[in-house]
Amino acid sequence: MEFTEKEEGLVKESWDVLKKDLPLYSLHFFTQILEIAPAAKDMFSFLKGSEEVTQNNPKLKAHALKVFKMTCEAAIQLREKGEVVVSQTTLQYLGSVHLRNGVIDPHFEVVKEALLRTVKKGMGEEWGEEMGNAWTRAYDQLASAIKAEMK
Repeated sequence: MEFTEKEEGLVKESWDVLKKDLPLYSLHFFTQILEIAPAAKDMFSFLKGSEEVTQNNPKLKAHALKVFKMTCEAAIQLREKGEVVVSQTTLQYLGSVHLRNGVIDPHFEVVKEALLRTVKKGMGEEWGEEMGNAWTRAYDQLASAIKAEMK
């Protein structure tokens, strides 16, 4: 099933909103991950051994930006090319890092749920089922590409 122009537009629109206050949404994103799966804290090198997730953690901000940006770009590629197109080097790196850190399928679901909650928070009344479905499709395609490299 083709990623539609409308789905791409919904992802772009919400990404534009989230970019305006990325530190807030980065913190929210990771707070959601840890709320859903508290044990995940030790899977992130920049959170290991810390007592709390802080908004001033530059590595947290950088990681959240990468996740949001890659998911948004994945959505655009789905529309333009019919598949996620990330450089082979990047995919190999992501696959190896996720494999080394013991990431398994349920972890991808936790991150997706945290991502959706974050987009919903950022969009407020603009959030809807269509927007959630668009982000889900984009994230699932990206996660599938990473999982393929983990094998």
